[in-house]
Amino acid sequence: MTDATDQTQSQQPRVPVRGGVVAYLTVDGAVKAAEFYSRAFGAEQVFMYPVDEKGRTMHVHLYINGSSVMLGDAFPEYGHALEKPQSFTMQLVVDDLDFWWKRAVDAGAEVVVEPQVMFWGDRWGQLRDPFGVAWAMNAPVNG
Repeated sequence: MTDATDQTQSQQPRVPVRGGVVAYLTVDGAVKAAEFYSRAFGAEQVFMYPVDEKGRTMHVHLYINGSSVMLGDAFPEYGHALEKPQSFTMQLVVDDLDFWWKRAVDAGAEVVVEPQVMFWGDRWGQLRDPFGVAWAMNAPVNG
């Protein structure tokens, strides 16, 4: 039997990737981020590469709102330094913005822009997670 830490890429399970474009986040604390995304956004963890001796993992695969989101820790010694997240927002298109919003805020997301009806006719709001990543939620206005 092979120890999980000795897995090679060919031995890893084939987990279906959902969505045509998949975000891959580099954060400080990928295991903790995955746990937060589970509480805040209902993420389902479908795979995680074992952590190293420093508690870092190079790969976590989550399903959030029907799509794949992947993340890993920074590994500066291999040329993958941690950079402050900027110039992008993770956008969640949801049916029940109030439910998604409350769950994320209750989990510890910081409110950046309160949900409001925007010029394009949908409700939209923006949050920041404890790892510095911006998340927005968009939902049609029922009426």
